[in-house]
Amino acid sequence: MARRKKIYEGKAKILYEGPEPGTIVQYFKDDATAFNAQKKATIEGKGVLNNRLSEFFMTGLNNIGVPTHFIRRLNMREQLCRSCEIIPLEIIVRNFAAGSLSKRLGVEEGAQLPRPIVEYCYKDDALGDPLVSEEHIAAFGWASQQDMDDIVHLALRVNDFLSGVMMAVGIKLVDFKIEIGRVYEGDFQRLVVADEISPDSCRLWDIETGAHLDKDVFRRDLGSLTDAYTEVARRLGVIPQTTGVSKPTLIN
Repeated sequence: MARRKKIYEGKAKILYEGPEPGTIVQYFKDDATAFNAQKKATIEGKGVLNNRLSEFFMTGLNNIGVPTHFIRRLNMREQLCRSCEIIPLEIIVRNFAAGSLSKRLGVEEGAQLPRPIVEYCYKDDALGDPLVSEEHIAAFGWASQQDMDDIVHLALRVNDFLSGVMMAVGIKLVDFKIEIGRVYEGDFQRLVVADEISPDSCRLWDIETGAHLDKDVFRRDLGSLTDAYTEVARRLGVIPQTTGVSKPTLIN
């Protein structure tokens, strides 16, 4: 497709104007960042894998009635999505203690939580995406109480879906983060899962070995990020179940 007008560039993706009103094109970059972009690298093939994996998860959610902004994949690095107004929050769902939760509360990493915990961070790179409460969200008008009820419902449905899909291929869904957008249809507003769902936005551990299959491989220098993401894609059937492949071969 001809290159479109760029409307936004983030750490992992570029957004372009879509071919039709109300659409955008989401381009997946090979850039990897951690610690609020203090650590950076370019990892060949990462964007291709995340594009295909996010397509897999978003399509699955659409199929079970969880609304997303995803329309279809355009090519190896781009997908067509509905344009939406992003609520300035990262919604985090935690099933096991890890990362910042373990540091904040002194809970041993890997401990199963009594129930899924939903947390919110205010999306602002300059502030380091600080943790916020529903009181902050209401006070600053980032989302209404009805929005928050709907957001929690969506987040827990996504958690149920992802947990089941991952468990079926021997992967533990430790936690994940999503973004939610508002789509307007006349006077009617609908909330949808937006952005992406990929190993960039999830913590994924092998159930048997505990090996990390997510961006912690990059954060903690645990090996090859491409190998980890490729393993997730192979198990899910997004790429062929073959061995000895130096670079991922994707299924059309």
